[in-house]
Amino acid sequence: MQTITKIAELQEKLNSWHKKGESIALVPTMGYLHEGHQSLIRKAYEQNDHVVVSVFVNPTQFAPEEDLEKYPRDLRHDQLKAETAGANILFTPSVTELYPMNFNSYVKVGDVTEVLEGLTRPIHFQGVTTIVTKLLHIVQPQMIYFGQKDAQQLVVIKKMVRELNFSVKVIGCPIIREEDGLAKSSRNIYLSPSERQAAVSLSQSLKLAKAALINGQRTSHKLIKIIVQRLEAEPLAEIDYVKVVDTQTLKAIDRIDQTALILLAVKIGKTRLIDNLLYQK
Repeated sequence: MQTITKIAELQEKLNSWHKKGESIALVPTMGYLHEGHQSLIRKAYEQNDHVVVSVFVNPTQFAPEEDLEKYPRDLRHDQLKAETAGANILFTPSVTELYPMNFNSYVKVGDVTEVLEGLTRPIHFQGVTTIVTKLLHIVQPQMIYFGQKDAQQLVVIKKMVRELNFSVKVIGCPIIREEDGLAKSSRNIYLSPSERQAAVSLSQSLKLAKAALINGQRTSHKLIKIIVQRLEAEPLAEIDYVKVVDTQTLKAIDRIDQTALILLAVKIGKTRLIDNLLYQK
């Protein structure tokens, strides 16, 4: 695996693959790779000739009060994880490489970015869509891979790609969890031992909702009540939202008679965690 920091060097390498008609996959990450990221890289490796993994803590998707400066970074760790999973190139640009002086061009996707995470993180998705657009132009992949854990992000990227006519296929991959059910996340490192134990309440609440769905419960407010009761039983949990929404529009639905998403955001101590359940009819 080769680690590249400059756009020009990366594109020189990619051009030889493009000329041969070989397929290229892109796995965008913010680094501190874990088994969730590795599952994306492995899937990309299975389906393509070459895999480019980007590691870039993107400043434009962080609000001033968020954790940009303390977000975990460990390049050597990322190199080992990416290479083990099958990456050919690890692209690790500097901020100035991707955002030169006086940068002021952004990509904005409406409606689906203005709900859920967008309500409390209003600049977040503009930063996400801008950096993904830049990476797509730089790499020109045939496929790009994202995890289902960031379900709203996946919806946003699919909408952007569809509406702006990008010639790339967006692949969503299942959530990877710890043995006790906690969704893998780079931010899990922030949790103290007691908070780590409390964080399991997120997946446990979704597990209860899934059991209710299997038993025939389809009313959204009753499913939300089941989730909220479990979360409220955890003293360290502070609920931001629990929503049942349409998978395309992210609008709230009263009843699950179709494919739907149950999404939640919860603060455990100072760490904000998200999780979700995708119901497929």
